[in-house]
Amino acid sequence: MTTKQAHLDDLFRLFAKPRTAKESEKLLRDLLTPHELDQVAERLQIVKRLVSGMSQRDVKDDLAVSIEKVTRGAKAWRSSKGGFKLAF
Repeated sequence: MTTKQAHLDDLFRLFAKPRTAKESEKLLRDLLTPHELDQVAERLQIVKRLVSGMSQRDVKDDLAVSIEKVTRGAKAWRSSKGGFKLAF
């Protein structure tokens, strides 16, 4: 196993530990900068809207984000490894 993979495995195990939304919030606020947290939350909202059937243009308008951000969110959703299915 590579060092990079070992670090990723540590991260994945870490995310399995919180049992409540409050514990998850504490973890994310400790791990990410406020800007990174905002970006992750925004990506989540983009994907949630796409999953619900909204068009990319409607998502862009609804969230007041660039079409490029929506396109990146759509690519993440299309190339999902199953994590979005677990969440939605």
